Amino acid sequence: MKSYIIAVDFDGTIVEDAYPKIGKPMLFAFDSLKQLQSQGHRLILWTYRYGERLDEAVEFCRKNGIEFYAVNSSFEEEVFSGKDQSRKINADVFIDDRNLGGFPGWGEVVEIINRRIEFSIGEHGVYKQKKKKRGFFGI
Repeated sequence: MKSYIIAVDFDGTIVEDAYPKIGKPMLFAFDSLKQLQSQGHRLILWTYRYGERLDEAVEFCRKNGIEFYAVNSSFEEEVFSGKDQSRKINADVFIDDRNLGGFPGWGEVVEIINRRIEFSIGEHGVYKQKKKKRGFFGI
């Protein structure tokens, strides 16, 4: 099965938007994130938060069973300096409540990702590269 690097926003996506506080978890957010991880996808927390507020978000997710591959960076060892570096990260899919059309809900997110994987598998289960179509979540 093909796996993706998935960048996930925090406020309004994993939890209800209550910034600077941490809102209630979105319905099925942590179950969906755990499912995506169990399918081999690498999750990156991609958020506006920084410093103490970012640490709180990471710890909140950890307490809810999610450890991220990286936080606000393309890979674990990368440290964002802010002075000479872009915050743009390398991911195959971006999940954010600010997408065109808004956040569709975690059930739809998982379905879109799984459908994308099914379409990228050719005959006899052999991976076949297809031209990428862009839409919600970079899919």
